[in-house]
Amino acid sequence: MSTDLEEEKIVINLEGEPRDYQLPLVWDFQEEGLLRACCVWHRRSGKDTTALNLCIEKMFERKGGYYHFFPVGSQGRKAMWEGINRDGKRYMDYFPSKMIRRKNDQEMRIELHSGSYYQIVGVDRALDWIVGTNPVGCIFSEWALMNPAAWDLIRPILRENGGWAIFIYTARGENHGFDLAEMAKKNPNWHFSLLTVDDTKRPDGTPVISEKDIQEERDEGMSDEMIEQEYYCSFEGSVPGAYFGKEMKRAKALKRITSVPYEPAVLVDTWWDLGVDDSMSIWFTQSVGSSIRCIDYYENSGFGFGHYAKELKDRADKEGYIYGTHNAPHDITVRELGATEVAQSRQETARSLGIDFIAGKRVQKKEDAIEAVRQTISKCWFDDAKCKQGIACLRNYKSEYDDKKRVKKKVPVHDWASHGSDSFMEMAMHYRPPLSGKRQEYAEA
Repeated sequence: MSTDLEEEKIVINLEGEPRDYQLPLVWDFQEEGLLRACCVWHRRSGKDTTALNLCIEKMFERKGGYYHFFPVGSQGRKAMWEGINRDGKRYMDYFPSKMIRRKNDQEMRIELHSGSYYQIVGVDRALDWIVGTNPVGCIFSEWALMNPAAWDLIRPILRENGGWAIFIYTARGENHGFDLAEMAKKNPNWHFSLLTVDDTKRPDGTPVISEKDIQEERDEGMSDEMIEQEYYCSFEGSVPGAYFGKEMKRAKALKRITSVPYEPAVLVDTWWDLGVDDSMSIWFTQSVGSSIRCIDYYENSGFGFGHYAKELKDRADKEGYIYGTHNAPHDITVRELGATEVAQSRQETARSLGIDFIAGKRVQKKEDAIEAVRQTISKCWFDDAKCKQGIACLRNYKSEYDDKKRVKKKVPVHDWASHGSDSFMEMAMHYRPPLSGKRQEYAEA
């Protein structure tokens, strides 16, 4: 089949006319030319359908790559790639079949004859991959549950190429989803809409979610807090199942999440999580009196200790940090076989690069570490800029949560929020008073 669409005289006729409450978003993107949108819409309001159809139209207007991000790839596959709407139509069938050149199920990617392509991407395994891409349009589904680092990596790309981004989600407490909404509703360059069940109706005038539906949810055991969150877009509650939601909310209310400058007269201690697959996170703290000042945070993956040694040295050179102790979990002492088959512990490897770690004691019960964090947060001040990612981790670290039974499961979810929370636990469990005596200069890596 020829790829010349003019010769084929194929008429682009997208299905799925937007409902009245979806039109403001369509208008702002198609007629007003806005490039950013924040849509906090209630559950089952058609967020993804609206964004997908907008994306398809944009794909015919400009040749390029278009990514549909989800917190995890399996969620994107289930909800969108294999998903079916209430009318029995598959979401991927919104793409006009005659326009599709190739469809790759493994990569969840559709290529059009026009040269544009659409791909569903799980942020859980794609942060490094994102850096080498050049999309011109992005949808962030369930943004409030997603690793916010994804936007920090994508935004410079879209800024340079004039691309667009749509964030669609329901409220999940006062986390990065709340922060984005607060910014977007004040920014004239952003479309912002918050739609509760009182704001959405089908073409025949019936509510998308009726009062009867809400009452049935309540009768079946859904808490009022969850109903307010899911159907009335309330940010008042915490992330469901969040371990430190109340503590972080209180820290914000007491203005302990603010600008926390480095104090040159005080040593900087670091607290690490070694993670898996070389994922590492580091909290930088200073002890002043009875308070702990969290002045910086760094996280990355796919690098050896040399990379992190350079990060420490760069902060020493640029910020003036003078280090006290470097603290790591107990398994820093485990010996590993290197390329020369000589057994060497990660502690020894780090020491050769100028990082002299103190190994913490093995934590016997995760519950003890979690409780230690709850107690420690009340002593902490957080720099809202430099610790942005770490704060997001603490706000979003959670257990599996059963909405109906309203109970937490015992095992924490291992996701993007785990590393920053685990390194904070290292500090909470093994915090020591400030070093006394002469300041120690950091050895160059």
